[in-house]
Amino acid sequence: MSARTFSLIALSLLLGLGAAWMANNWLSAKLNASPEDNLQAVVVATVEIPFGQMIEAQQVTLVRMPKGTVPDDALDATDKAVGKIATFPMLRGDILRSARVAEHLGGSTLASLIEADKRAISVRVDDVVGVGGFLLPGNRVDVLATRQVGGSSNDSESKTILQDLRVLAVDQTASTDKTQPVVVRAVTLEMTPKEAEVLVKAMSEGRLQLALRNPLDDRKKTEAVAAAKPAPAKPAVPVAPRPVVRRMEGPSGVIIIRGTEVKVAKAQF
Repeated sequence: MSARTFSLIALSLLLGLGAAWMANNWLSAKLNASPEDNLQAVVVATVEIPFGQMIEAQQVTLVRMPKGTVPDDALDATDKAVGKIATFPMLRGDILRSARVAEHLGGSTLASLIEADKRAISVRVDDVVGVGGFLLPGNRVDVLATRQVGGSSNDSESKTILQDLRVLAVDQTASTDKTQPVVVRAVTLEMTPKEAEVLVKAMSEGRLQLALRNPLDDRKKTEAVAAAKPAPAKPAVPVAPRPVVRRMEGPSGVIIIRGTEVKVAKAQF
């Protein structure tokens, strides 16, 4: 056997052994790979957490879920959820997300539920105004105002002044754990400062009525009031001035001036 043939055989054996070693390493890495590598830690609720309640440590736990099924804003540590306020009702097993919790910055928990650009206004209600006691925190309502427009008590008008307002609390509770109608004395609504001015003015002018909305209906009725346009003015028609007639007596007769026309008429004696 020549030296060249021996070299080729040796090189082939080395390449074969190298390929076998690389394949064995790749297969071992796949077989020994931990299933935890594709999982992500998320915080889930262990019990039902009502709307407006502060989250406690025993109400949440940490579990691992496939990364592709976890929301982008999911909380990954229990200490990021404990002490915050639930801005939406959560069921057992729900993933806690930063968009559904709010920081408790002191004071009442209700203050943490209000959006940064809105305000909370309470409205005194009875069993009629409060929709028979069926209003619960988290519901959406419209506000109707009734006021007198004439001297008689029968002359009144009603119209919707505010729409799609969120109920923050009924009486002094922001919890939604009640399912039976309860007659309350006050309902706290969330609205913008401009809407608050409209509501306070309507409360001083007449009576209010709350209308419960379907939670899936987020449409608002817009009433466009067209301003009356004045009729176009007709072009002015020039009026010819009436000629002024003057009569003057001269030495040779009567002079008649009609506008710019001058005539001399001889007087007959």
